[in-house]
Amino acid sequence: MAEFTAQDVQALRRSTGVGMLDAKRALEAAHGDQEEATQWLRVQGLAGAAKREDREASDGAVAIVRQGPVAAMVELRCETDFVAKSEEFVALADEVAASVAARGPHAVEEASADLERLRTVLKENISVGRVVRLEAGSGEVLDTYLHQQAGRGTNGVIVVLSGGSAQLAHEVAVHVAFSRPTYLRRDDVPADQVAAERATVEEISRNEGKPEAALAKIVDGRMNGWFKERCLLEQAYVRDEKKTVAEHLGSAEVVEFAQVVIGS
Repeated sequence: MAEFTAQDVQALRRSTGVGMLDAKRALEAAHGDQEEATQWLRVQGLAGAAKREDREASDGAVAIVRQGPVAAMVELRCETDFVAKSEEFVALADEVAASVAARGPHAVEEASADLERLRTVLKENISVGRVVRLEAGSGEVLDTYLHQQAGRGTNGVIVVLSGGSAQLAHEVAVHVAFSRPTYLRRDDVPADQVAAERATVEEISRNEGKPEAALAKIVDGRMNGWFKERCLLEQAYVRDEKKTVAEHLGSAEVVEFAQVVIGS
């Protein structure tokens, strides 16, 4: 029998939502491997999705600063909500984002003394997380969206468009904030991820007793749904779900986008 601990069982339960006995069975079948156990649960129809929640979701704040055609987004991490919404913490996040917008990602290093001071004052482990700096080129526009909660940003987005307006870029940014796509288009999804998901979906469909003659069509349909969850251009636009984001864009194109969400 494969060796695994009670902590391994609890971790699998948290990440998949299954009961203790099912988690133990999955780990036994997967020889203690968490990834394989998650796949086993999916194939058996016991776990509805492969999404895994962060086991140690950090708190913090997201700051966005725009300077002309440039926007910078910085995640400042901490341990508690109390610190995350404090004035000093939010102010430092804004300062670091402004430095990144003005001088580039390397400007984060200039904040080391301020970070150390804040760690001492607030008595928490504080660090800079994700850092993004996007710039609109010639013929491009840029806009942002920042969802606020308790006085600090928790979900930030930057979108760069070609052939569109700043208003359209803002609309797409709002969509990204709520729909949380991972990729722009399906061609951007790594081939190994696509192959692994297709194999899993095919096995699930067979276990459900789907007829072999219809299997390819069923798998293609489920894969289309999988892509729509992850790819921005294929998602239903949040303000008009009768059309996709690509259709809402019309002749405009998304050059690039970035999103930072606290706790993800």
